Amino acid sequence: MTHGTLRETELWLVRHGHTADNARGRYPDGDPGLSPEGYRQARALRALRSFDFERVLSSPAARSLETARHAGFTPAPADTLREADFGVMAGLSWSELEGRHGDLPRRWIEGLLDPRGDQGPPGGESGRSFHARVAHLLALEGRTLAFTHAGPIRALLRLTLDLSAVDLAPGSLTVLRRMGDTWGLSKLNLVPGEL
Repeated sequence: MTHGTLRETELWLVRHGHTADNARGRYPDGDPGLSPEGYRQARALRALRSFDFERVLSSPAARSLETARHAGFTPAPADTLREADFGVMAGLSWSELEGRHGDLPRRWIEGLLDPRGDQGPPGGESGRSFHARVAHLLALEGRTLAFTHAGPIRALLRLTLDLSAVDLAPGSLTVLRRMGDTWGLSKLNLVPGEL
C-alpha cells in the first residue's frame, strides 16, 4: 500500500533475551550472551517465523544475534541497532553509579535520552549521535524484523511518537507502523506468549 511516495513501513523490534547483566541490574559491559532464561525467551519467539519480512537485522552484539538465531532467523548484522555506548557507566549498577558520581549519572542519562542533546556518559555517546544512528531505521520501507536492545527501541519510540520512560521486557516485541508520513504503535512490549 502506498501513500504519496512512501510505502507502508513496519518495524518489528525485538529486545534481546535475558542476560546475566539484566539479572544484576547492571549497564552492559563487554558482549554478554544470553542466560538460560534468555535462550528460553528466544525459542519462544519462533512464532514470528509465521510472518513475512523483507529483511531481518540484528545488532552485532552476541545477545541479539543469539536471540535471532534461537528464534529461527539468520539476521544481517547492523551497527545501527547497537545499544547506546554507556561509557564510564558500563558494568555498573545504578546504586554503584550514584555512590561514585552522586547525581551526575542522572544527567548523563538525560543527555543520552535527548535526541538533540550533546551530552551523554563520559566516554560514551551523546543523545544526538545515538538517536541519529538509530534513526536510519526509519527510512526502511516494508516489514523489517530487528533484534536489538532496549535503548534503540526507546529511541525509536521517542523519535516517532515522543514516548519516553517505556519499560521493555527482555525478549519482548514492539511494532511501529508508518502509513504515509504518520507513525503509530501497533504493539508494545509483547512477551512471546502474547504474540
